[in-house]
Amino acid sequence: MNFLLKISIVIFVGIIGGKAARVFKLPNVSGYLVAGLFLGPSFLQFISSSDMESFSVINELALAVIAFSIGNEFVIKDMLKLGKSIVIITLAEVVGAVVIVFTVMYYLLNQPFAFSIVIASMSAATAPAATLLVIRQYNAHGPLTKTILPVVALDDVFGIIAFGIAMSLATLSTGQQDFSIVQMFNGLIIEIGGSILLGLVLGFILTIFAKKSSGRDELQAASLMAIGIATGISISLRLSPLLTCIMMGTTVVNTFKKSKRVFDSINDFASPVYILFFTLAGASLDLSILVSVGIVGVAYVIARAGGKMLGAWIGAKTVKADPNITKYLGLGLLPQGGISIGLLVLVRQQLPEYAVAIGTIIMFSVLIYEVTGPVFAKLAIQKAGEIDQLEKKEEKHNQKKNNVVHVSQSYD
Repeated sequence: MNFLLKISIVIFVGIIGGKAARVFKLPNVSGYLVAGLFLGPSFLQFISSSDMESFSVINELALAVIAFSIGNEFVIKDMLKLGKSIVIITLAEVVGAVVIVFTVMYYLLNQPFAFSIVIASMSAATAPAATLLVIRQYNAHGPLTKTILPVVALDDVFGIIAFGIAMSLATLSTGQQDFSIVQMFNGLIIEIGGSILLGLVLGFILTIFAKKSSGRDELQAASLMAIGIATGISISLRLSPLLTCIMMGTTVVNTFKKSKRVFDSINDFASPVYILFFTLAGASLDLSILVSVGIVGVAYVIARAGGKMLGAWIGAKTVKADPNITKYLGLGLLPQGGISIGLLVLVRQQLPEYAVAIGTIIMFSVLIYEVTGPVFAKLAIQKAGEIDQLEKKEEKHNQKKNNVVHVSQSYD
């Protein structure tokens, strides 16, 4: 079938899935994923593995746009107030997930050390895409919403560090001598530091372009160009496209007073890309994994959720965060996807004896969390009373602005 026709059908099915989700009062993202599931190998087999390779550029673009948008949340003046708290909460939920998953795998289920430590480290990262779209769909705003996105972004950094340490310990424990502690830390410094530096430079360049852009179309084109360049260079240099784009967005929001124009121009373009991305994500899931995953896979899913929620609760309690953050943050940190799947490539290269087992369990967890994660994210912001609060905030701002205008006119 013609490639363009296939893309159009995927988008159409995604739209239907989103509409169906709203009927059942579920997030649109859940509808896209379930609709995509019917297109994949589990049902209609409309999307094959070769198709997924062809669609890889769309997935890369969507993740890059999502990461860039998350950078918009890292406003320095706000982060100075929350910075220490965000780091502590993120560290607590990452450590909580890693420790509990490792304990369950190694001590309760008697799995090998190398297997246990690596799969535990892969539980740290959270997929930001689903959470971001749920927040946008419901116009959420408040302490919980302002905390979730920075935590999700930062735990990817911690997740990469945890994975690097785990891989080093695993390869050393299996007797592979060609992978040293020094190499591990050098790799981490290059990947994380290089991504941040590249994002910073490209962010400054994009800001210069944005200031000189004469119209919205030109600004949108420049922004998409910058996101594409950031992603392409990161992949070529084996850096993290996610971290690079987050840093680029962070740089723009802190160096350009009218940065909202930049992010709005991207958001206007991104909606169909998001629908395509999540529908394809659903199509990549295979329900046959449920048969082969066994007790270890089920235990991993439960242990990761428990670790995330307990760690987030402990971290929020430690910094005396808002009660809604303490109660509900963990529910918004469950989705798992892109980063964990990407790390499987390194597992296959450096720990091939455990690659099949780890890959099966990770894909099973992605299947579970990608479908249920958006529902839990919605539940979290709903329980916190933050749904539709963004509109109310904007109404208050506009009302205040109008009052100022009326006062100035009365003086005239």
